[in-house]
Amino acid sequence: MRITLARGDFLEALTVASRALSSRSTLPVLSGILLSAEEGWITLHSTDLEVSIRTKVKADVSEPGQCVVPGKLLAEIVRSLPEAAVTVAADKEGGGVTCGSSAFHLKVMPADDFPRFPEVSPDKTIVLPSSVMSSMVKQVGRAVSRDETRPILTGILLVVEGSAVKMVATDSYRLAVRETVVSKPPGEDVEVVIPARALDEVVRMAADDSEVSVGVSENQVVFSMGDTVFVTRRVDGVFPNYRQLIQQDTTVSTTVQSSEFVSAVKRVSLLAQNNSPIRMTVVPEQKTLTLSAQAQEIGDAREAMNVDSEGESVEIAFNHAFLADGAIAVGTNTLTIRLSSPLKPGIIESVGEEEFLYLLMPVRL
Repeated sequence: MRITLARGDFLEALTVASRALSSRSTLPVLSGILLSAEEGWITLHSTDLEVSIRTKVKADVSEPGQCVVPGKLLAEIVRSLPEAAVTVAADKEGGGVTCGSSAFHLKVMPADDFPRFPEVSPDKTIVLPSSVMSSMVKQVGRAVSRDETRPILTGILLVVEGSAVKMVATDSYRLAVRETVVSKPPGEDVEVVIPARALDEVVRMAADDSEVSVGVSENQVVFSMGDTVFVTRRVDGVFPNYRQLIQQDTTVSTTVQSSEFVSAVKRVSLLAQNNSPIRMTVVPEQKTLTLSAQAQEIGDAREAMNVDSEGESVEIAFNHAFLADGAIAVGTNTLTIRLSSPLKPGIIESVGEEEFLYLLMPVRL
């Protein structure tokens, strides 16, 4: 195999492929990237057996062929090179990378030892603008669980009902739901749990002005964007019934400027140490929302805001970090807080075009 291509194009492709490299596998070949050269193109394939990435880039191919090279090392080498043409050559004895006066010799592994790329035939496919997918994943991702003992909660639920697309995440203490409308619905409803890690990687790889095709099969989900294909396994299990959780009566509804509320929560949180909660008191008659926190042997903090509020007075407490996460994730200039009682969840919602809801379990006063 012998190819020549632009250093910038090669580095971009290596950066994408490196996202699926395995660092803990007992199979050394999984720490490598499979390079496949054919007329006019070089294809890069990486996998950790959970996710697989395939991307390709234009190249001058003088000798077609395949080899597996150490992935991270090759990326570091190319990153260190000047902006010029890079030549990669490999045979049974080994591989080499040259650029100008720089030359590197690397051990390579046989291509036959590398797992095949999973060819997925989706049953249903939807298309999302990458900017929309990115905002959805980032908003609900704050509520994803990190507890590996409950795998279903480490994923994000993707729901398609007609032209409405929802992403849902929960760690059992909070729940985030983001909804949008797509111009290319799949024709059939979809409900699938995708590993949050996989969605994070997809939005990092996708260009802001591109579209992402999401294909769902019985066991896998495939994302296609430009010259890159990303495949991941579905998360098995039954996702919690989020619809039942968000259907509740409201005692008081309060609307506030998002930036003002976030700033106040952050300030009061300085005294909510050692997992001390933030106390929220809403008094509609006075049009006030008050946040307070107290840390024993340290001090206390209190801040009141003028708000638009309707209903009855309520006093409730929340985990300060979770409360801040929800307010930051809203993404609109104004947010609404809906409360029912000190022992029932509170809900933060966006006000505007974006449909975002964040449900948060209270802390006992």
